[in-house]
Amino acid sequence: MIKVKLQKTIAVCSLVGLSITQTWAEDLKDIYELALINDPTFKAAEASFRAGKEYKVQGRAGLLPSLSISGSTGWNEYRLEENLLDEYNSNNYSGSLQQPLFRLDRWFQFKQGKALTQSAAAEFSYQQQETMIRVATSYFNVLNAKDSLSAAEAEVEAIGRQRDQAKKRFDVGLASITEVQDTQAAYDLSIVGRITREAQLDSAKEAVSAIIGGDLPLLSPLMDDYPTPPPDPINREEWVKIGLANNFQLKAAQLNTDAAKSSARASGSAHLPKIDIMGRVTKSTSRQGKFGGFIQNPLYGLESDNRQYAIQISMPIFAGGGISSARRQAYAQYDRSKEQTLFTERSVIREVRSNHFNVQTQSANVTARRQALASANSALEATQIGFEVGNRNVVDLLQAERGLYAAQRDYAQSRYDYIIAVLRLKLSVGSLSPEDLFNVSSQMK
Repeated sequence: MIKVKLQKTIAVCSLVGLSITQTWAEDLKDIYELALINDPTFKAAEASFRAGKEYKVQGRAGLLPSLSISGSTGWNEYRLEENLLDEYNSNNYSGSLQQPLFRLDRWFQFKQGKALTQSAAAEFSYQQQETMIRVATSYFNVLNAKDSLSAAEAEVEAIGRQRDQAKKRFDVGLASITEVQDTQAAYDLSIVGRITREAQLDSAKEAVSAIIGGDLPLLSPLMDDYPTPPPDPINREEWVKIGLANNFQLKAAQLNTDAAKSSARASGSAHLPKIDIMGRVTKSTSRQGKFGGFIQNPLYGLESDNRQYAIQISMPIFAGGGISSARRQAYAQYDRSKEQTLFTERSVIREVRSNHFNVQTQSANVTARRQALASANSALEATQIGFEVGNRNVVDLLQAERGLYAAQRDYAQSRYDYIIAVLRLKLSVGSLSPEDLFNVSSQMK
């Protein structure tokens, strides 16, 4: 039997009075806590989990005693032509108790409900982890958009200075009109880039606002020295083993298969005898008022008690082929569930390997982007010196400046991509927890 351990949802009671329009910076932990309160996707998953817990209760109910009571009261009149011969009040009360003794189909239905409840728990654990990924992705999309906009604004300012200097040199005869036109074209393109970055930032902010249910607060940036090591362990197949043992989507699929198997066995047991213990108590009373036109004592009447205890055995003989059809259908659904589980297992293996490789790639990418940024800065300094002494033209200078700002954007994005890659790797092996987000938050300014 597969045991499902729910991811712990962090306590958020202290956040009830927290306003999301504060002016101080919020880190990743704060945004995640707000998402737990306000994100409709997470709330829907939580409701689905609560609903799924009832499968076990409903399945167990079929094995427990059932008790019912009923009662009725009525007024009775007997007439012959126009003459009232008799009239009286009658009351009936009954209670019945039934306890299944042998109901193999209900036993398998109980096992089915138990597996479905465990599957709901596994699915909710996955949704908790998926919420962490969505929060982190949207958070770093905002930071990345801010960094890109900052680089775009710096690029506009730097190229604007080059354009102004080119115009001044042209006015005194030290530059050609081509140089002025080149700088103006570069400046116009930088303006377009800045507008694009502004739109991307607005879109990224809206994505976070949709999760937390309000205006976006200031977000804390990542520290400059955030570590980006390769995955540990470095052996990819070790991660695959962890994923096959702990991935919550795979657990949910396996439990759904267990439920489908129990459902098929329940359908296969529908033709077997069913044995129940039954008990029934009935009491009837009547109070007469008239008989033959004469008033009778209203306390006089009839009273009867009936008690019945029995062991009831029933067995379907022929139901038009419906029982056999339901059995075949249930086993076909079981076969389908097994194939879906196999597909999920292979998907987990592929995702773990892909995410592991991605972490390795992003770790190396951060190092390479950091070096590329340093090289772009050195290249710009050398180009500026060459331009001043006449060895480089303004086009070379503009290209070097654009290269520097592109390197800044690429380096910033590589760090965010690395963090998301690590979180996705942990998601694929089922180990992602709020503590992972808190550890990232501890590395923020």
